[in-house]
Amino acid sequence: MASQSQGIQQLLHAEKRAAERVAEARKRKARRLRQAKEEAQAEIEQYRQQRDAEFRGKQDTVLGSQGDVSARIQEETRGRVHAMHARQREARDPVLRRLLTIVWDVRPEIHANYRG
Repeated sequence: MASQSQGIQQLLHAEKRAAERVAEARKRKARRLRQAKEEAQAEIEQYRQQRDAEFRGKQDTVLGSQGDVSARIQEETRGRVHAMHARQREARDPVLRRLLTIVWDVRPEIHANYRG
């Protein structure tokens, strides 16, 4: 009986050690998973920053050239507006004279469609 009791004690002790090892293995696995997750997050963040930097560089290149186009269009528009004002100043007097001549020189006529 003593040997049987001693065998049971050894089994219980072995079972306890096995449970401790399993628990320790689970803790190590959880630590490794956490560490792997942290490393993956760091890599993701680094990749995201790299892609953001590339995107900003391309965006600056494109927007910079668009800014040049915008400035050129504004300058061209200013030139056209200036030319329109100059033409308006030149044509104002002759147009006013013609309008006044038409208004003052009234010739009463019977309309061609009048049946009377």
